[in-house]
Amino acid sequence: MKEFAGFVAFCLVILASAFEGAQAENSSSAEARLREKNITLPAEAAPVGSYVNAVQVGNLLFMAGSVASEPKGKLGRDLTVEQGYEAPRQAGLITLAKVRAALGSLDRKRVVKVVGMVNSVDDFDDQAKVFNGYCDLMIEVFGESIGRHARSSLGVAALPRHAAVEVEMILEV
Repeated sequence: MKEFAGFVAFCLVILASAFEGAQAENSSSAEARLREKNITLPAEAAPVGSYVNAVQVGNLLFMAGSVASEPKGKLGRDLTVEQGYEAPRQAGLITLAKVRAALGSLDRKRVVKVVGMVNSVDDFDDQAKVFNGYCDLMIEVFGESIGRHARSSLGVAALPRHAAVEVEMILEV
């Protein structure tokens, strides 16, 4: 019986340690991380069509697609993977501005799912590397446990305004 009690105590110590690590990571809020990292969000962009920037259903917030104004072009022809990485990062900043406008703050949100559409030539197959620009930003802003998410990245033939990337996001609020 003493061996079992020792095992349970060991397990509790491990769980407590893991919980403290997660709490330490999350002790810095998303808004605080933006300030710490000198990340400035743009003003919320108004929709340019017959849609809204965000729709909340229950505890989920569905974000409309966001595109960055630069860089523009097609991956594999006009842009390299390295150049393309910046486009979803910029689109991510736009998305975060829309989230803040919809909810008042980025704190206490959980990134659930993101979709990245990469404007690319037919034989380009590095969409995932390009889309890491968005995913890395979400982890930077929200932290590892809240910002890491499920995702899809796919190549498309064209995007509005010759954008290199369009991104969508679903958050738990």
